[in-house]
Amino acid sequence: MTDNAPAAPGTPEPYDAVVLAGGAARRLGGADKPGVRVGGRALLDRVLTACAGARTTVVVAGPRPTARPVLWAREEPPGAGPVAALEAGLRLTTAEHTVVLSADLPFLAPATLQRLLTTLRDSGADGALLTDADGRDQPLVAAYRTGALRRELAALAAAPGGLTGLPLRRLTGTLSLTRVPDPLASFDCDTWDDIVNARARIREHGHVLDEWISAVKDELGIDLDVDTGVLLDLARDAAHGVARPAAPLTTFLVGYAAAQGKGGPEAVAEAARKAAALALRWEEENNGGGTGNGLPSAPDAG
Repeated sequence: MTDNAPAAPGTPEPYDAVVLAGGAARRLGGADKPGVRVGGRALLDRVLTACAGARTTVVVAGPRPTARPVLWAREEPPGAGPVAALEAGLRLTTAEHTVVLSADLPFLAPATLQRLLTTLRDSGADGALLTDADGRDQPLVAAYRTGALRRELAALAAAPGGLTGLPLRRLTGTLSLTRVPDPLASFDCDTWDDIVNARARIREHGHVLDEWISAVKDELGIDLDVDTGVLLDLARDAAHGVARPAAPLTTFLVGYAAAQGKGGPEAVAEAARKAAALALRWEEENNGGGTGNGLPSAPDAG
């Protein structure tokens, strides 16, 4: 199968990603918006984690340290606006589909990008973009057919004045688009109030654990999906059946054992199963398993 062949049903769509990380961030007082941290991670790194499945990721901005390797591009002249920045990023892409993202999306997830790519494939449109809570188009959270972008960018570049200073709607207004509502994934951080709200949201009960695990994996350079429920159950069993400090130590040892065996999620699950069974045996002994006094039953005299 060639790179441009359609993906089989149920398989991830191959794509490249262009992340626009320039701009003056005037509503943030000129702060370095891509570097602002939400949940302990820079906004740019959060977006790069979401598009980690891209074959090539291009960030249009001045180079900086990032959580994963990327290619860097810059519009000419610097500060020429989003259309010029997108054109610069597309020069380094080769995939049939390109995901175009801003660098200030704290709640973007890989599943959202695959949803956009699947919608694009099935719709036959030039692009599929998210709409926000107010129903407004978000062209910087979108998947596009790369050929359509290049075609329209070339037409705009040939006009007097070229691409410099053009608003993004001059480009998207010429494209056939389909829309996907998603108030959360489309949430972007334009103001300090937005930053405060994003930081508060990830600490809500329904989000904080997943956010924390994602942040730790990024910090440690771990790309491994494991069943966190299994590990939480193990920690509970170790704390209850042995002693409270046994919980973190046991989960650490399970991870170490899985790493020694160079295993993936299955190795973690098997090590967790063994450790949980051991913790339950400890609990049974502590509760007087067998005879009620923690000692084995005497054999029958007969």
